[in-house]
Amino acid sequence: MRYSGLGLVLGLLVAANPAAAHFGMVLPSDTMVTQEDGREIELRFGFAHPFTPEGLELVAPQSVEVFHSDGVDNITETLKAEDFHGAAGFAASYTLGRPGVYTFVMQPEPYWEEAEQTFIQHFSKTHIAAFDDDSGWDAELGLKTEIVPLTKPFGLWAGNLFQGIVKFDGKPVPFAEIEVEHYNETGLGVPNEIMVTQTVKADANGVFSYATPSAGWWGFAALKTANYSLPRDDQAMPVELGAVIWVKFEEWEQ
Repeated sequence: MRYSGLGLVLGLLVAANPAAAHFGMVLPSDTMVTQEDGREIELRFGFAHPFTPEGLELVAPQSVEVFHSDGVDNITETLKAEDFHGAAGFAASYTLGRPGVYTFVMQPEPYWEEAEQTFIQHFSKTHIAAFDDDSGWDAELGLKTEIVPLTKPFGLWAGNLFQGIVKFDGKPVPFAEIEVEHYNETGLGVPNEIMVTQTVKADANGVFSYATPSAGWWGFAALKTANYSLPRDDQAMPVELGAVIWVKFEEWEQ
């Protein structure tokens, strides 16, 4: 994103590489957990340019919550500081309960971006399916802003079309702009920096589509100015809110 944030996450620093976007990142150790895998999931939380990948400082989040069929668990107090690509990040473990879909959501502290003269706060999430039960993957969580998946957000092949609907205060955002970036752990190259961050626009109903060219983690982020401000130096300053979703695409095994 032209700014940062999960400092989610979101801290935003001006990117040294102008083509690289800033994403809050929520990455579980598995997205499809079987009985043989056990019940423990490891999670990493970061704020970074995913394609480089280059870590940026992630301030301790306001909250990390887990949404599932039995309710919502707040695991913020279990976070442990951990390096994330050379910058401050966090890690946590979570024990799965009954079968079903678990959605992990990180809400960061608002981050002041001097270059943009605005506060940044993004909401990042990812989904996993536990014990062969994938029901509830399309649930809307009621976040201030979020991308609600229209394609099951796990169990996807590289090249599959992913669709989502951008919501703000529970309503679709017509013609929302969505930034898309690959978590480039294997050092893939690009012929031009413009290709690092892909950009698509939603239609009049807030629905967008993107077909991934390779396997791995892909982040989708939709940005919108909040309908409220925050104080800084006795002035009311604007707030940029971001809806971020991380989806993993699998390699086709021949």
